Amino acid sequence: MALSLKGRDFLALVDYTPQEVRYLIDLAIELKAKQKAGEVYQPLKGKTLGMIFEKSSTRTRVSFEVGMYQLGGHALFLSRNDLQIGRGETVWDTAQVMSRYLDGIMIRTYAHRTVVELARGATIPVINGLTDLSHPCQALADYQTILEHKGRLEGLKIAYVGDGNNMVHSLMMGAAKVGMHMSVASPEGYEPDEDVIRQTKEHAAETGSQLHICRDPREAVENADIIYTDVWASMGFEAEQKDRERAFADYQVDENLVAHAKKDYLFLHCLPAHRGEEVSEGVIDGKNSIVFDQAENRLHAQKAIMAAIM
Repeated sequence: MALSLKGRDFLALVDYTPQEVRYLIDLAIELKAKQKAGEVYQPLKGKTLGMIFEKSSTRTRVSFEVGMYQLGGHALFLSRNDLQIGRGETVWDTAQVMSRYLDGIMIRTYAHRTVVELARGATIPVINGLTDLSHPCQALADYQTILEHKGRLEGLKIAYVGDGNNMVHSLMMGAAKVGMHMSVASPEGYEPDEDVIRQTKEHAAETGSQLHICRDPREAVENADIIYTDVWASMGFEAEQKDRERAFADYQVDENLVAHAKKDYLFLHCLPAHRGEEVSEGVIDGKNSIVFDQAENRLHAQKAIMAAIM
């Protein structure tokens, strides 16, 4: 059954009900099928999306730009240097002005409060393309990918090994929304945010999802259906690379670790990946890896978001 999400912001998965999250996943699969069949579907004809990039990107820029084109609209790339916001104009004023020109805004930035403030000031939908706190577009594409390969989401176990960063925050909340169980293994000092853990557990009660936080990667991946990792030093934390390499030395997803998961486990990574650091070449390039299906689905998941809210 179609849900009406028109005019909504897409800032974090916590803002959406389990039914709404599943609707967006199903819509992404539907739009993917249309595109693969060569069917033209352009509900955003004549509309323009402004894309603000304070952090550089490969997948985010290309997938949003192509997605907007396929939906019949136009995407406008705006770097920080292109905007007066880089010269002191307030986020609120920027949001007010851009609302007079555009039909939607996607922003990829550092502080999550910037996205929140932009949404408060805008009268058009705002999409969180990534902040230091969360990455909801990627998580939506991830759960779409898992559903396509496993045929279901409810009751599956996803294990995340690595840094308690923006990616794991959105994965945790996503798992709670779709009814998956999740285990997270991170070294001391690099755990997920306590407020996000608390929020996730509150929402997990609605779907029967369970969240487990631990130190031991083997404990996390035991009997897992999905294994997920990310770079040890996310964008903005490159100065900590050497310290993180020492802290995460025992957290590489390699052939020995994945042997504790189910035989038909799937490996996911949001990319870009550093082979030989957070993941071995044998795992990311192995038969259980679906990282490029996952990367492709950024296009389809984001088309679903834009079509639904714009």
